[in-house]
Amino acid sequence: MQIIPLADKQDLLCELAELHHAEWSHLNPTFTLEERVNLLSKEARRIGIPSIYIAILDKQLLGSAAIVQKDMKIKPDLSPWLAAVFVKEEFRHQGIASALIQRCEQEAITLGIKKWYLFTEHATALYEKLGWKTLEKCDYRGNPVVVMYKSLNL
Repeated sequence: MQIIPLADKQDLLCELAELHHAEWSHLNPTFTLEERVNLLSKEARRIGIPSIYIAILDKQLLGSAAIVQKDMKIKPDLSPWLAAVFVKEEFRHQGIASALIQRCEQEAITLGIKKWYLFTEHATALYEKLGWKTLEKCDYRGNPVVVMYKSLNL
């Protein structure tokens, strides 16, 4: 398995957008697939914020993770964010999400980030295992989520 910037494998952009749209469209039902493709295209930088990393094996997309400046409109004071952590169902529970998160964390440390955030609907246990702490539980666009943070050792 390789973890590379999406910028280096743009031919997977539409597939990734479709996967993200299927997973998270309930959080923003008016956001179209075309808008998601455009957003991912803009965020697909090799380094910095925003940047998106993908896991691939033999040219097959396995999953993604990203660093973004903002991820929750109701939390404009929190930044930056770990976002778009996704692994295809058939590849879950193999350490892929953890590897993607660690790659994003390496970039965050390189950028001098001292603290970053995420929100999750279902994966609190995974993030806790990786050192994330609960900041709060709240409702986001009609869905219960947990907002988490992690301090980074620079």
